[in-house]
Amino acid sequence: MNIHEYQAKALLRSYGMPVPEGRAATTAAQAADAARALNAPVTVVKAQIHAGGRGAGHFAGKPEGKGGVRLARSMDEVSDAADAMLGEVLVTKQTGPMGRLVRTLYVESGCDIARELYFSMLVDRGTGQIVIVASPDGGMEIEEVAARTPERILKEYVDPAKGLCDYQSRDLAVRLGLTGREIRAFQNVVRSAYSAFTGLDAAIVEINPLVVTGSGDLLALDAKMAFDENALFRHPELAKLRDVHEEDPREREAAEYGLAYVGLDGNIGCMVNGAGLAMATMDIIKMEGEEPANFLDVGGGASKERVAAAFRILIGDPKVRGILVNIFGGIMRCDVIAEAIIAASHETGLNVPLVVRLAGTNVERGKALLAESGLTIIPADDLGDAARKIVSAVRNAGA
Repeated sequence: MNIHEYQAKALLRSYGMPVPEGRAATTAAQAADAARALNAPVTVVKAQIHAGGRGAGHFAGKPEGKGGVRLARSMDEVSDAADAMLGEVLVTKQTGPMGRLVRTLYVESGCDIARELYFSMLVDRGTGQIVIVASPDGGMEIEEVAARTPERILKEYVDPAKGLCDYQSRDLAVRLGLTGREIRAFQNVVRSAYSAFTGLDAAIVEINPLVVTGSGDLLALDAKMAFDENALFRHPELAKLRDVHEEDPREREAAEYGLAYVGLDGNIGCMVNGAGLAMATMDIIKMEGEEPANFLDVGGGASKERVAAAFRILIGDPKVRGILVNIFGGIMRCDVIAEAIIAASHETGLNVPLVVRLAGTNVERGKALLAESGLTIIPADDLGDAARKIVSAVRNAGA
């Protein structure tokens, strides 16, 4: 689960992270009130969307215009910036061409920036450890830094048996070129981030840039946090921070039914039981020259209602030009899958090619139900056969 910058900063501040003063606003009047309360000579007005590159982005219909992060030196400039951003669609590298609608702004005090650093903390799945990633090249996309100058990406791994040790943050600070009080300030940043990361079951804490001010203080000028959804039951206060407007509506609906769903950009919808089988199904579709529209695992013991909901999500996706159902019935019975497909097809209207491959428990009964349904369903004997048939049907339908 992702949250907005202003929410991440509030959480990090509660763990001792130094962040500039700021307030959220949903109207231009609120933005002006926030700037007035901050009473800073320079104010920064930031669009709040779940995507990076806001400052370098542009608003839809204004490719040469200003981005989603703007400096203001008066109340009029704050109001003008708010009016220009609220209710508009911000397009960045991470949003894709569709962009994201700006509903909230964050009005923040400006600061004296002497240096910009990069800092993040995440779980390295390869080592099973938390890794601290830092770079002297803050303010840039870390992927670009890694590609051009990989030697400037610094890493420090935290042994789960020992936890974070002071020498690790001191070593990183020296390698980043920090001196004197800056080293102590950096140690505080690392301790605060580590406490928040472990205490909130975070998946990532990223500060880019982490700035060194002219007086030698450190401030988190931007902040990104994401959380392990499997641990949200332990943090009901975090679940309240979810902004459903920033989530894929298909994924949101799938979550309501407990379905494992990830929307993709292809044109063939997939409904499969089991993550491994779902990945194999997506791979074979790609091998046949087309792209999957989603990852969808209905699970091993899904009910008829849950499967029907999954099928409705696939049919409701305007990009889907064909659907491949690939079920290996163990706990999941093939006749339950067939009944759910039939019910959902009659309810929503099936207007795209459908290929169904069933195997396992009650497979013959499932096939018989599909054959008797009156629906135009293309049966398949195995996964390779199913992939070839759905790709052919989609291409023929588009010809």
